[in-house]
Amino acid sequence: MKHRRGRIFAAATTGLALAALTACSSGTSSSAGASKITMWHGYTDAEAKEITLLGKQWNAVHPDQQVELIFNGGNDGTLQKTLASFVSGKTPGVAYEYGSSVATLSKRSQTDDVTSLIRGTASFRWDDFFPAVQQAATVGGKVYGVPALVDNLSLVYNKKLFDAAGIPYPTATWTWTDFQNAARKLTDPAKKHYGWAYVNDGTEDTVWRYIALLWQAGGDILTPDNTKAAFDSPAGLQAMQLLHDMSVTDHSVYLDPGDQSYQSLFNGGKIGMLWTGPWDLASFDKVSYGVQILPGKLTHATISGPDNYMLFGKDGQQTGWAFLQWLTSPEVHLQFATATGDLPLRVSETKLPGYQTFLAKYPANKVFMDNLSLNVTKARPNIVQYPKISAAIGVAVQSVLLGKATPQAALDKAGAEVDQILAGN
Repeated sequence: MKHRRGRIFAAATTGLALAALTACSSGTSSSAGASKITMWHGYTDAEAKEITLLGKQWNAVHPDQQVELIFNGGNDGTLQKTLASFVSGKTPGVAYEYGSSVATLSKRSQTDDVTSLIRGTASFRWDDFFPAVQQAATVGGKVYGVPALVDNLSLVYNKKLFDAAGIPYPTATWTWTDFQNAARKLTDPAKKHYGWAYVNDGTEDTVWRYIALLWQAGGDILTPDNTKAAFDSPAGLQAMQLLHDMSVTDHSVYLDPGDQSYQSLFNGGKIGMLWTGPWDLASFDKVSYGVQILPGKLTHATISGPDNYMLFGKDGQQTGWAFLQWLTSPEVHLQFATATGDLPLRVSETKLPGYQTFLAKYPANKVFMDNLSLNVTKARPNIVQYPKISAAIGVAVQSVLLGKATPQAALDKAGAEVDQILAGN
């Protein structure tokens, strides 16, 4: 979902990746002459350094299948740039795309349907990827993406503030009531301390935290056939009421208007708890923090925002597919994860000896990894209309957090808007 890591780069051991590179080299070289493709990415810092290193390793062994890595200016604008490239004719062979972009791109003729490649290549082991990343790459039963990143939300808390307030640390059995009570006790207006922070800019960063609450209460975003809104329900109301009560009644929530402040405020000891992912951990170098699964209602469901590499154009497909098979192989991706702090994509990565090195380097990531198997049970609907649906829900959540609308009124309005969107109006 989000990709803002600023980790200090530490070169990873390359032996496993080199071994995998050598093993695959004889089976992927083109016999029809040299092939070169471009791959767009928005990686920065440690991720940029590591993908550059891996690109050099690949190119050194594959003179007939060269990959030119190009920084696209940042992942946030990749969809728009990709769509523009379809018009200009300067489309990359491969591009890193947010999971939310897959449905839109799947409708374009330039986008490769890679279902037969993925499911027809036994060595790729599609079922080895965590279910969340499989779902994010699939639209209408067809696969359009090769998994690139997986994450999820967990509860990150400031141990010092919990100790000062005399509150036991969050546990895996915490309920919404436990969470709300702790946030209330952690709030101190005189010191400008808040129990919790919530991104309230109306974007998907606002929405996906609400969706986690909705799922925890047993609700869904849409009906099973994706034709009607389902969040305007008792579960949706319970989730929205909790946000209202904590923000408007308790005043225990710092509302971040632009997704710019909560990291520094948490790092500065002003916020007790966050619902965030592994991308933020590296910035918390001034605070002693802990990580726990999200508090629960009926379940402790969380939400994942996987991203994908996507292939465009048949001409470069052989080279792009060969490179992505290697890049996302268990050994190579675990090297990437160990260098960057990204979570492993495959179950088999957790069985490799190097996984313990990964956990030793990023111990807090164990909770996020456990979530992938235990609490990532649903996915957002991978349909073209989702960005508009998200916008409608975002306005509803924002209005409730600001006290501008009651939970039920906000849900009714958003539900009606989503029904119109799905009806094509």
